[in-house]
Amino acid sequence: MSLLEVRNLTTAFQTGRGEITAVEDVSFDLNEGEILGIVGESGSGKSVTALTIMGLLPRPPARVATGSVHFAGENLTNLSDSRMQHIRGPGIAMVFQEPMTSLNPVFTIGDQIMETIAAHERLPQRALFARAVEMLEKVGIASAATRMADYPHQLSGGQRQRVMLAIALVCRPKLLIADEPTTALDVTIQAQILDLLLDLRDEFGMAIMLITHNMGVIAETADRVIVMYAGRIVEEAPVATLFDSPRHPYTRGLLECVPSLITERDRLIAIPGTLPEPIRRPPGCRFAPRCRFAQPDCAAGIPPLLRLAPGHTAACIHIPEQ
Repeated sequence: MSLLEVRNLTTAFQTGRGEITAVEDVSFDLNEGEILGIVGESGSGKSVTALTIMGLLPRPPARVATGSVHFAGENLTNLSDSRMQHIRGPGIAMVFQEPMTSLNPVFTIGDQIMETIAAHERLPQRALFARAVEMLEKVGIASAATRMADYPHQLSGGQRQRVMLAIALVCRPKLLIADEPTTALDVTIQAQILDLLLDLRDEFGMAIMLITHNMGVIAETADRVIVMYAGRIVEEAPVATLFDSPRHPYTRGLLECVPSLITERDRLIAIPGTLPEPIRRPPGCRFAPRCRFAQPDCAAGIPPLLRLAPGHTAACIHIPEQ
C-alpha cells in the first residue's frame, strides 16, 4: 500500500535572473515499510524534493508550480502551516544534513528532544524526560540520562547524528526522510548509522526515504532506487536490478565511478563535465552534453520514462543501442 504518492511535482524558485525549476515533473510512490533510495550528484534536486514534501521551503521564493504530494491519503500541497505542523513529527520526520548545524548549539540535547515531544503531546516533565532518555538509548547513546544535559559541541559527529535520529523518531513517524545521514562520518560510524536505521525501521515499521550520493549506501540499505539528474528522474528500479542492469547512461556512469573489489581497473571512469545550471539547462535530454551515447536527436525533446520491465523505467531514447 502506498504511504506517499508524489505526482508530476515541479518546484520553482523566483530569483533575480527569473524563475528556475529545481525539481521538474517528478513522480514516485513509497510503500509502507519500504526503503526508497534517491541518488544523484549534488544539485540533482534530491533535497529540494524532500523539503517540498515536508513543506519546509520558504514561500516565496519557492512554490509548487505543478503536481501534488499525498501522504496517507491527504494532499500536502496546499495545507496550512498549522496542519502541516501536526503532520511533521508523528507523520513525517526528517534527518537533515550536517547535524552540527541542525542542532541548536545553545540548548542541551535533552531540551531539544523534549521540545519535539511537547510540540505534539501533552506530557508532564518527568514523562518527557523519560521518553527522551528511552529514545537516546534506542539510538545507541551510552549513559543516556547523563548525556541529556550535554550540548551539541560536547558530542562527536556520530553521536550528533544519533541525536538527530532520536529527535526525528521520538514521535514514531510513519515516514522518515534521511538526507545524507552518513555525510562526513568515517566508514565505521557510517556502517553503525545504517545498521541503526534498518533496526529502527524493523522496530517501528516505518518507511524510509534515503537521500544520498553514495551508491554503496544504496546497495546496503535500499529496496528500490530513484536516480535523479538536473531536477528530473532518469531511472527507477529495484536495487538489485539497478546494480545488475543499469540502463540510463547517467546511472551507468555513477556505478563506473565506484571502486570495485571484484573488477580490476587501472583507473576509475569519471563522468565528464558538470551538472548544468538550472537557468542554463540544455534542450532535450539534460544529460546529453555529458553522455558518450548522445546523438543529435537527443536535443529534440525531453525523453519520457520508458517501462523496460516491471518496476524498471529509464528516460533515454537510445537504450536499445547501448
